[in-house]
Amino acid sequence: MVKLVLAPMEGLTDPLMRDLLSATGAFDWCVTEFIRITDSLLPKSTFYLACPELANGGKTAAGTPVHVQLLGNNPDMLAANAYRAVELGAPAIDMNFGCPAKTVNRHRGGSVLLDEPETIYQLVKAVREAVPAEVPVSAKMRLGYMDRNFTLDNAHAIEDAGAAWLTVHARTKAEGYKPPAFWDQVRPIREALKINVIANGEIWNNADAKQCQSESSCKDLMIGRAAVTTPDITHCIRQDSDNPLFSWFDLVQMQLRFLDGRALLYGPKTTESRLLGRYKQWLAMMSTHYPEAKALWQHIKVIRLLSDAKSRLQQEVTKASRQLEQEACLKLN
Repeated sequence: MVKLVLAPMEGLTDPLMRDLLSATGAFDWCVTEFIRITDSLLPKSTFYLACPELANGGKTAAGTPVHVQLLGNNPDMLAANAYRAVELGAPAIDMNFGCPAKTVNRHRGGSVLLDEPETIYQLVKAVREAVPAEVPVSAKMRLGYMDRNFTLDNAHAIEDAGAAWLTVHARTKAEGYKPPAFWDQVRPIREALKINVIANGEIWNNADAKQCQSESSCKDLMIGRAAVTTPDITHCIRQDSDNPLFSWFDLVQMQLRFLDGRALLYGPKTTESRLLGRYKQWLAMMSTHYPEAKALWQHIKVIRLLSDAKSRLQQEVTKASRQLEQEACLKLN
């Protein structure tokens, strides 16, 4: 059976979004936003902040495992922090060699390391040796930094260091997130490695998923922005459907649950404005796909109070419910 994974996306797939999407989606596991490792052993509170699911056996409330992702270039500190994460309940450790952010790359983290296959080998090896054998260690990489000169070298380095699987975002750092993703360039990696390879990048619907699987020869997929923009994408892929499976009523109910989830957005002290801002970000993304979301966005974008947003959503629930009733009556007739 195909494995579908919720991608780690900085500032997007935070604990609240993971909780929501794992409750309504069909993911095999999620990966946290990266935890930056420099020259110290981070306190437990940092891990609980990034991954509150650690207090629930490393799973979301819906029971979906959450793998902890680390980013850095210090093998000793990555190893020590990986061990701490596992002690706290992380079911797996993922290593970030894909982040294209300039600030991260400037400090020799993320995708910039793709020009250093030997360094990548040493980092993965250090983490693999530090955590118990039964805890998987995986890595995520891009096709390269500014070019693809070391694509296979990096993939082999990750495999040789003991990783259980590799996720490949099908673009270089230089290509950023600009379409297209080069799924066919993942195929040589899949064919060269003995470990599993998971494909990632520009998978927006079921048709994309099938095309990615065909071009990359990867069965398993990591879904990123599309999981937030169209929350039913995993169901569509699993049911081989190109038609939406969630009604607008379903999606509005999800939005209300989001606005009630302050405790999962970095703790109960989260301000209303922060939670409302994150909701607006999500609704703006959905508005590119759903006409109803685009219409709702015109009302929500000017709202300043969380209570006003909730009231507007309650009106939307009533409206969507009536629409469902009318559709049901038409089918009966």
